[in-house]
Amino acid sequence: MTNKYERRLTELGIELPEAVAAQANYVPYVVADDFIYISGQIPFVDGKPGPIGRLGDTMSVEDGQAVARLCAINIISQLKAALDGNLDRIKQCVKLGGFVSCTPDFGDQPQVINGASDLLVDVFGDAGRHSRFAVGVAALPFGVPVEIDAIFTKL
Repeated sequence: MTNKYERRLTELGIELPEAVAAQANYVPYVVADDFIYISGQIPFVDGKPGPIGRLGDTMSVEDGQAVARLCAINIISQLKAALDGNLDRIKQCVKLGGFVSCTPDFGDQPQVINGASDLLVDVFGDAGRHSRFAVGVAALPFGVPVEIDAIFTKL
């Protein structure tokens, strides 16, 4: 039987991919007491790093928002793995940390990370509302334009 958040994902036309394994010496998530810490997620598509580029150079804000949305989908996949498949155990998204690979004069990092924030609210409702930061960086792993980490609490 699907839970309310699985049903919401289906309504949004989202099929969660398998949670991606760590790409270096770290774990994809840590469950500590009532907290779930999700390591930085990049836009993996079919198990491979997704779009490559930099905001303000080869990518528009809208492109970046689509990539941030992919990162959020991967965050949800990691959450599902951390909670043994039961997303209904999510209590609250506490915080997102957004990194945007961009040119030095690019200043729309918050709008880019809205692609992830909007999806989390669409899926989890009020439990998806969170604090966050959005910063520009010179480069990210594999040349991707966005990386996002997250902190959640669980029931």
